[in-house]
Amino acid sequence: MSVSPVFRNYVDIILDGLAEEPGHEILVSGEHRLTSGEFRSLVHRLAHALRECGVGPGRTVTLLCGNLPETMAVRYAVNLLGAHFNHLYNRLSADVQALMMADVDTYALIVDPRLADRAAELLGRVPPVAHVLLLGGAPAGADGEERKLGEDLLALAEKQPGTPVASAARADDLCFIRHSGGTTGHPKGVRSTFGRMQEGIARTRELFSGTGRRDLVCTPLSHAAGFIADSTLSAGGTVVLHYVFDPADILSTIARERITNMMLLPPLLYQVLDHPDIEHADLSSLRQITYGGTPSSPARIAEAVRRLGPVLQQGYGQFEAGAVSVLPAAEHAPDRPEILRTAGRPVPGVEVEIRDEAGRVLPAGEVGEICVRSDQMMEGYWKNPELTAQVLRDGWMHTGDLGLLDERGYLSVVDRIKDMIPVVGGHVYTIELEDFLNTHPAVRQSAVYGVRSAGGHERIHTTVVTAPGSTVTAEELRTWVGDGRGPLYEPDHVDFADALPLTDAGKPDKKLLRAAAVARQGRTP
Repeated sequence: MSVSPVFRNYVDIILDGLAEEPGHEILVSGEHRLTSGEFRSLVHRLAHALRECGVGPGRTVTLLCGNLPETMAVRYAVNLLGAHFNHLYNRLSADVQALMMADVDTYALIVDPRLADRAAELLGRVPPVAHVLLLGGAPAGADGEERKLGEDLLALAEKQPGTPVASAARADDLCFIRHSGGTTGHPKGVRSTFGRMQEGIARTRELFSGTGRRDLVCTPLSHAAGFIADSTLSAGGTVVLHYVFDPADILSTIARERITNMMLLPPLLYQVLDHPDIEHADLSSLRQITYGGTPSSPARIAEAVRRLGPVLQQGYGQFEAGAVSVLPAAEHAPDRPEILRTAGRPVPGVEVEIRDEAGRVLPAGEVGEICVRSDQMMEGYWKNPELTAQVLRDGWMHTGDLGLLDERGYLSVVDRIKDMIPVVGGHVYTIELEDFLNTHPAVRQSAVYGVRSAGGHERIHTTVVTAPGSTVTAEELRTWVGDGRGPLYEPDHVDFADALPLTDAGKPDKKLLRAAAVARQGRTP
């Protein structure tokens, strides 16, 4: 009689690996440095403390935490107990955060003390939670008095033993609820099990390979950077955490900490490229910069390759679908914009089809919805079976992205279906127009979005960041687009900005740009 293999929680796998070198430095945050042994002890002590608070299988722990070593430790402790976490994105509005927190039936809220004011605001908007726990002492209020928001979880953990806590998780148990970015609508809770998490870490290690890794995490742990940090620790590497994104700090940290790997969304990569310190920065330790999460400009990626060398790798995927495709560094030839414009080829084990609105598979070169099938797909949306049924059909994940596969198997992402702008005589793909605008010598970044006019028609708006000293005008850019792409793509409005507003994940915040454009028209969105 065959015996099913015993399931091993991904946290156990990581912690057991760390036990082999207890003195190895694995987490760096400013002057704070943690060894493998110290981190393992912290995770187990936190797990003991959380178990005494009633945290266990089936319960949701919401994290309102920035990029701290303690954030990673408490997430591992929650999952070690078989509970699931919901990591709030710090830069979302309080209204949206409160909806997320209430939606997932939060049992305990764990708070980064720097975010205590927001936590107090959220607690006034959501149903009562059983426990509010801070990762440190309570901050002082405006009057200098200590504010009582909740108990100090780190102090509770100090009283606990560092003895291992046996995992209470099974493969099919819920591991986390992560909300989609919400760049095209209200964020949706993506359900993932412990089994999917374990497979995801293994897949991430394959894509972000290398021994002796020193990974700089300068985007939120609540996003893809958290998964990459997990894979780095599972490979015995070191994670260097930045609490906020600052291009000057990134450049100095790469040199000081001998960073080998990092992930940047394209707008953040452009900020690093444009910073004057890059002229003299020591970037010789870099082995891989992964970019993705939002469309990139072939012109700017070619510039990055010329400046940084063959270290760029693009990844395309979704929380719902997992990793879909990769364009490796070897294929980042700066004189091949037609390749840089693609998202590479599907990763092993992932099937990709392009389908029309009727669900028919389209031939190579035709644009349709990108549909994905793999073992990395989500289990469904939290408490939303109707939407789950819409996107998960016959074993395929319908991504909501428009794209095409060419004869060589390269996948190109053309647009989000919801971002495509219908205009008189056809439709405009925002990514295509952004790509073209970014090839203008005066343009460093651009964001294209549709805005409905008072008459009900969609109008093409673009917000542009120009190179220092540029004198290009809106009319010149409109004419340039009309001459190069035709009148269909000519923007109705061109606005200039010193920088594009970004979401918590580092994506251009088109909802904010659209709302500002509507406000200038004297209307409400």
